[in-house]
Amino acid sequence: MQISQTATNSQLRILILGGSGLVGQSLIRQALALPGVTQVCAPTRRALTGFVDDARLHNPIRDFNQLQADDAIWQADVLLCALGTTMALAGSQAAFYQTDHDLVLRCAAMARAAGVNCMVYNSSLGAALKASSFYLRVKAETERDLAALGFGTLGIVRPALLDNEGQQRPDHRSGEAIALRVLRPLRWLLPARYRPVGISVVAGAMLRLAQSAYAGKAESAQQAAPMPKLLILESEQLQG
Repeated sequence: MQISQTATNSQLRILILGGSGLVGQSLIRQALALPGVTQVCAPTRRALTGFVDDARLHNPIRDFNQLQADDAIWQADVLLCALGTTMALAGSQAAFYQTDHDLVLRCAAMARAAGVNCMVYNSSLGAALKASSFYLRVKAETERDLAALGFGTLGIVRPALLDNEGQQRPDHRSGEAIALRVLRPLRWLLPARYRPVGISVVAGAMLRLAQSAYAGKAESAQQAAPMPKLLILESEQLQG
C-alpha cells in the first residue's frame, strides 16, 4: 500500500494501545519516524523503556481496568490497537475474552466517543465466527463488534504467526517460540498466507492503513466515492 502525499503531510496524533508488546513497541518507533506525526500517546501499566527521548512521545501510566471516558489519552486522530494476550498467559477462556474482546471494545468505544474516527486493529489470520479455535472466534467477535462502533474507517490486519525478528518478548510465549523455530527454515516453502510475519511488517501495515484512512477522510469530502468504512489486510498481503 502506497502512502499518499496528503497522508504524509497530515498533522497526526496517534494513540497506541498495547505499547509494551513487540508490535506496540514497533508501532511507537515507526510512528515517531514519520513526518507529520505531532503526538504519539502510548498508555501502559508500567513505564516504557528503551525509547529515544522525544517530546512527541507521551507514556501515561494507567490501570487499564480503571480507564475513564474523560481521560485525555482519547484526544487523538487515529487509534492503533495491539492489545492482546494468549490463552496460556490469560490462564482461562474467560480471562482471555476479558482482554482480547472486552478490554479492546471498551477502549475503542471510549476513543470513538471522544471523536476518534479511525481505528486499526491487529487481529489474526483465520479469525472467523465459526472457527473451531476459541482464540480465532474471539478475534472475529472483536472485529465484528468494533465494526459496530461507528468508526469512519476501521482497519483490520490479520497476520499469521508473528516473527519477533530476534527481539525478546516482554512476556514468555514458549509455544510461539517453538513454532517459529520450526517454520522459519521452511518459510519460502509455505504458501504466503501461512508464513510468519515480522512484527515491524505488521506495525508498518497498521500505520499505513491509518495514514491512508486519515488522509482519505479529507480527500473523500471532495470526491464522489467515500473512503471504505472497513479495510482488511490478510496475512498474504503483508508478505514482502
